[in-house]
Amino acid sequence: MTAPASPRVPAVPGVLDAAQVVQTAESIAAMQEQDGGIPWPDGHVDAWNHVECLMALTVAGLTEPARKGYEWLVRHQREDGSWPMKLVRGEAVEHGGESNHAAYVAVGVWHELLVTGDEDFARAMWPVVTRALDFVVDLQTPRGEIVWERTASGRPADYALLTGCSSIHQGLRCGAALAERLGDPRPDWELAADRLGHVIATHPEAFADKSRFSMDWYYPVLGGAVRGAEGMARLERDWDVFVVPGLGVRCVSDQPWVTGAESCELVLALDALGDRTRALRVFADMQHLRHEDGSYWTGWQFANRAHFPHERSAYTAAAVILAADALANATPAAGIFRDIPTRALPTTSCGCEPAGHQPARLS
Repeated sequence: MTAPASPRVPAVPGVLDAAQVVQTAESIAAMQEQDGGIPWPDGHVDAWNHVECLMALTVAGLTEPARKGYEWLVRHQREDGSWPMKLVRGEAVEHGGESNHAAYVAVGVWHELLVTGDEDFARAMWPVVTRALDFVVDLQTPRGEIVWERTASGRPADYALLTGCSSIHQGLRCGAALAERLGDPRPDWELAADRLGHVIATHPEAFADKSRFSMDWYYPVLGGAVRGAEGMARLERDWDVFVVPGLGVRCVSDQPWVTGAESCELVLALDALGDRTRALRVFADMQHLRHEDGSYWTGWQFANRAHFPHERSAYTAAAVILAADALANATPAAGIFRDIPTRALPTTSCGCEPAGHQPARLS
């Protein structure tokens, strides 16, 4: 087996040094459970946030806990390619399967390969990725959006979510890149990503209205479906709604609450657009959430001047590390959000169903 490479740990001058980044990664590893799962503060594990944490561990060179986390994914994947929505101590407590949870596994495995160069590990994980992305593609509607879950009874959800679909777009692109690297091309994933990216960019009516959440604002950029001038215009449009100077990014537009993960994801979106100046500013602004042990508070309620919720979360620490890597260009996977390949589809006479159309129910 190819020995994993040791990454260059990122450092962001004047904000975080490499030792602080490693300390943050160690705070994530300290939260990892015996079976390899990395839980939310309330004790549940979901595949998306779990993978985000594994990517951060890999960036910091903590290969052993990262690989233990991938073993967790292998053990808990179901026959249909999905993971239970929530698991507590290895047992499913919410049984539906989310499409964006499944898709993000492809991002994690591609990221691991880029950082370590360990193709043997990627090949070992390939069956997990193929089952996961086939589960995702099976939830795509005739128009192109991908509904957010398949219930425990097997019924597809009635609607799609913009944030989730934007993340799925990245997952499909990373899966296609991994397929090419491993010599097993999957053009069906590329086509699904093309269709999904087009709907994200041009058909807002395809998605449930969650516009009060900042993620619906920046995720189309972060996931690679909207870039260039359109991406910059999108961020400019609601910048003053969601960005609180000196503190970070609101979770929702109508509450005085900034959150670390959303702040760092905006950093990644800005980096993907080449806006390094504002990316560095937002990254520096959210450091007030850093705890002395290297972990990060989930958020800050700035009207009450209190941490809210009163918890430190592994997924927030993970977002910090991934943002630091993008800003520092430290590892070979530093551009995993920046370098998402896209193929433009026509924006007129595209054949998509018009606004207000309800897509046929999936079987």
